Amino acid sequence: MNIDMIEAAAARLKGHARRTPLLSSPFLDEIAGRRVLVKPECLQHTGSFKFRGAWSAISALSPAEREAGVIAFSSGNHAQGVAHAATLHGIPSVIIMPSDAPALKLANTRALGAEVIPYDRATEDRDAIGARLAAERGLTLIKPFDEPQVIAGQGTVGLEIAEDALALGITEAEVLVCCGGGGLTSGVALALAAKAPGFLTRPVEPEGFDDVARSLAAGEIRRNPALSGNICDAIITPQPGDITFPLMKAHCGPGLAVSETEALQAMAQAFLRLKIVAEPGGAVSLAAALWRAEQIRSDTVIAVVSGGNVDPAMFRRALDTL
Repeated sequence: MNIDMIEAAAARLKGHARRTPLLSSPFLDEIAGRRVLVKPECLQHTGSFKFRGAWSAISALSPAEREAGVIAFSSGNHAQGVAHAATLHGIPSVIIMPSDAPALKLANTRALGAEVIPYDRATEDRDAIGARLAAERGLTLIKPFDEPQVIAGQGTVGLEIAEDALALGITEAEVLVCCGGGGLTSGVALALAAKAPGFLTRPVEPEGFDDVARSLAAGEIRRNPALSGNICDAIITPQPGDITFPLMKAHCGPGLAVSETEALQAMAQAFLRLKIVAEPGGAVSLAAALWRAEQIRSDTVIAVVSGGNVDPAMFRRALDTL
């Protein structure tokens, strides 16, 4: 992985992905005690940054590979990104999704043109299911985070942050990124290391599922003891990826963790102050920016709100925290 791959992905994404802005609110600045900028990838196609990686990976396939179709596994956001990117390319897609994924994500993935195959995340191995179906049907497996072209696509978020923040005269900042397996975090970290070396990328996870933070602290991969049981479903993964972890180890600062309540409160503040809708897993970065002030040193913090695919009931739960 290198910056050239991310820049090549940016070229393929041009005219297809939305360039999301940097948003701000004096009310958020007051809560955080510093300048807060938010990059709302919840405004991206399919409601999350995952469209970037999906388009990057599919557009990098050979014509023969694209014609055969693709397969992916995801709790919902990668699923929708791959489904939509595949449909736009005119190719079939098969998505393996946990049976307990939010209903909106399951429905949207089907509506975007994918064949959805559910599995029990507590008792079944999605990697094994994906490998079997890929072999049986001749599909190309697009992994949700541990895939170079996916990481390259997600890294375009970092390119945009560097360009837009530097245009605002910001040369030093901590960039907080919602982190599951590390595809977005590692891509952003790699892009910023090359384009904005004064910026420090920091992964943010839910409490109890902070495998990346613990892995960075230990210097080697650590696994989560549980695979479910948190409202931040989009970023619940067993452990960092074999490709993403070395990149994060080389380019990231210490990880942060927030509670479910703080994620819900961040969702409410994002809606109230920025008029954007975030899902729990997509809001943990903003939660850390607002309520982990003692663990942040920079005068400016940039939070990537990574997704907004939230069920109405969960969103009402967030608004009830106001």
